Amino acid sequence: MNRWVSDTFYASLAYVVASLLTFEVLMPLQNMFFPQYPSHASLLFLPHGVRVLAAWLLGWRAIFALLPGVFLVFALIGGWDVFQTSRLLAIAIAVTTVPAVFYICKWVGWDLFPKPDRRPCWACVMGVGVVTSVLVAILTNMAFDSAPEEYIAYLIGDISGLFFLMLGLYYAFRLTERRA
Repeated sequence: MNRWVSDTFYASLAYVVASLLTFEVLMPLQNMFFPQYPSHASLLFLPHGVRVLAAWLLGWRAIFALLPGVFLVFALIGGWDVFQTSRLLAIAIAVTTVPAVFYICKWVGWDLFPKPDRRPCWACVMGVGVVTSVLVAILTNMAFDSAPEEYIAYLIGDISGLFFLMLGLYYAFRLTERRA
């Protein structure tokens, strides 16, 4: 039980922090440098990286670990609209799609989950992130009935967010190893 609590606390915290960084720092910069950009989607959406890495590390437990953080972010952005059917559907899509793709990969014989006896395949994790970004963009935009250009904006944001989050963590871990 204690592990569930800590997994949920850290995964949800990471999702909330990544969302705050995206919406409070990156989006204002994006609006400053690209004022003519018509979409409200972030071109660097770090929370997708949190979803992918949480699902990779926690498997199906990521659904429950991310749910409080995802719900909180949706509530902060949409207020009481968080209880609308489209928003609840988007929350379900956000927390279930990535673990589902990792398990489908495992089911077809491509187990990407971390194992102590093998090195992680970061390109494979990134590939799952791209596939899930496509699925999340399609499903979320269907739930919100968004314009087609929103699909592209979500894809760009998810993929770049995952890439830069993984790159940042890679260098943070390398720096930590050097100091140890």
